[in-house]
Amino acid sequence: MGLAISLSIVGVIILIFAGDFLVRGASNLAYKMMISPMVVGLTIVAFGTSAPELFISTWAAMSGSPNLAVGNVVGSNICNLSLVLGATAIFYPIVIKDRSVIVDWFMTIGSGVLLFFFMSLDGKIARFEGIIMILILAIYTYALIQNSRKKTKEKIAKGLEVDEEAGEDVPPLEEIIVWKEVAYFVVGIIGLYIGVTLFGENVLLIAEDLGMSKELAGLTVVAFATSLPELITSVIAAYKRNTDLAIGNLLGSCIFNVLSILGVTSIIVDIDNIQQVILDRDMMWMFGVMLLIAPFLFFFKKFNKLSGLLLIAFYVAYTSVLVVHWLNTPV
Repeated sequence: MGLAISLSIVGVIILIFAGDFLVRGASNLAYKMMISPMVVGLTIVAFGTSAPELFISTWAAMSGSPNLAVGNVVGSNICNLSLVLGATAIFYPIVIKDRSVIVDWFMTIGSGVLLFFFMSLDGKIARFEGIIMILILAIYTYALIQNSRKKTKEKIAKGLEVDEEAGEDVPPLEEIIVWKEVAYFVVGIIGLYIGVTLFGENVLLIAEDLGMSKELAGLTVVAFATSLPELITSVIAAYKRNTDLAIGNLLGSCIFNVLSILGVTSIIVDIDNIQQVILDRDMMWMFGVMLLIAPFLFFFKKFNKLSGLLLIAFYVAYTSVLVVHWLNTPV
């Protein structure tokens, strides 16, 4: 167990450095390409930090474990919007500056509704449904980028400052070298993959050594491990005063988890025999946390320590339900 603990710590250290590289590269590229931090968080960063979910879900579906594929996505979404967002808000307040977050929240909950609808029809996600998901994501991403570039160009035309949302560490526009920032971003993605693999595999071994079943460990440890990139990236982005990128990363990751990960996975192989408990329990908790964050996005325009504690309490309650269900399930 000692080696597993040591490797878990090494994984976390790699995640911290990788998250810093990812945020730097993404923020500078967004500024250079005249795309807002919120949009780059919803697209490029969200896709990068969702890589662990894509790997695990594809492997699970191809290995005949469709419920792990869907459960990983739903569990990660719950973790992102409760534990990760809550921990980030406690570490540093997240101020909502970009008004487009309203559209992004509706897209987040809309993707969840679409997933619920597809699974409710016949208990599976078929290939043609996966294609629909990918098409919706492609249209949404294209519209986000085009709209952001249009707004930035309008600011320039009016002589307004466009770097006030870029983050405190972003250098002057003329000093940004694209290939260097792309390199930072790529190194960050690779580091996140290595870090989450080291942490996830070894924490899972520790959980099993402590007598935890693979089912319970998967529902809790795997979901947390695959959400670590979002946690590290969001905390670093918030610390660097780039709070739009932080909230964009979390909402974008939830959208990508559903539309991209389950979309791609179902195109490769049909995700069938989905357990009813995922629809009746886990999906309801996912919709619950999406509704819980709505007032803070639309009215308070801020996530502070108090709201952070509330979100973490939500995650603790969800995890407790999982544990109680496992304890009451016959072997």
